Formats: sequence, structure tokens, C-alpha cells
Amino acid sequence: MPESPVPEGFVPGGAEPRVVHTVTHSPLGPLTLVAHDGALSALLLPDSKYEAVQGPFGERADDEFDEVRTQLDEYFAGIRTEFDLPLRLLGTTFQRRVWEGLLRIPYGQTRSYGELAAEIGLVPRTSSRAVGAANGRNRIAIVVPCHRVIGGDGSLTGFAAGLERKRFLLGHEAKGRPREHVLF
Repeated sequence: MPESPVPEGFVPGGAEPRVVHTVTHSPLGPLTLVAHDGALSALLLPDSKYEAVQGPFGERADDEFDEVRTQLDEYFAGIRTEFDLPLRLLGTTFQRRVWEGLLRIPYGQTRSYGELAAEIGLVPRTSSRAVGAANGRNRIAIVVPCHRVIGGDGSLTGFAAGLERKRFLLGHEAKGRPREHVLF
């Protein structure tokens, strides 16, 4: 039986979290930012194939995302390589395990699905597909860097917002690095 998505910090019968959103501009197009009780819970790229199943965005609250906007601007300007934001990872225990593994992939580096599986303590041969599926359900693109996961042969593989955006993000992170580190 599939694991149900239990949000981190969920308390049965507890108060509903306050959910708000905004839209901000980026080199990739408009980004939809969603927060649950002040913690970033989604950063959705345009045309994401999972956008329709992301859940409620709540009321619009443009003034509640200043720090997220600042850190994204710094990332796209090439001066930020790590994000320091409160996050709410909404998913199953397994999905959160995979996403926490994504957070440990350093800026400018990539991992294959098998390597990521091994790094989070799973057997790559039997877990790579499940890791790939969880990676594809990541709601917090860029900040939780699902774009840094590639095929075992070094090829670009699935990205909910399209391979061109994945290529852009990996190329952006490769700027200024020695040519032998550039994959594309």
C-alpha cells in the first residue's frame, strides 16, 4: 500500500496551517512561491507538469516572501550557492528522505539517481526508480536542487519543468568552473 503524504509537523486535529503565495520573476519565467506558516513549501517553475497537483496556494501575500526573493536574486546573480530558508517539505517520509538528500548535493555538482540512492542509505540497483519518482515530486525546485540529479550515463533526464530549464540551471551553476566540470 502506498505511503500517504503526511506533512512534516502534522498534528491530527490540529489547526490548519496558514498557506499563502506570490509570483516572482526569474530568468526561467514567473515562479510561484507558496509558504505554509512562513516556511517555503513550494517553488513552482512555469509549465511544471505537476503544477496542477501541488495543492492549494492560499491567499496572495506578496509582502511575505522578501527573503526568498532576495536569495533567489542572489542565486541567479551568481553570488549565492546555498539557500538559508525555512522549508516545509510536504510529502511522504520516503519523499522527504530523498529531498533531504538533494539538499546535500553541493552547488555545481550532480549525482545520478543511483548515487543519490546510495547516499541516503538505499540499494541503488533496487531503489533508483523510486528515488527518481520522489525527485520528480519535489515541490521546491531550485532551493531543493532536483535539477542536480542526472542519468547514470551523465545524460539529462526528467525535469517537471522541462529539460531546457534543467540545462539552464546546471549551466548557470557551472559558470566560472573549469571546462572539465561542465557536462553540457
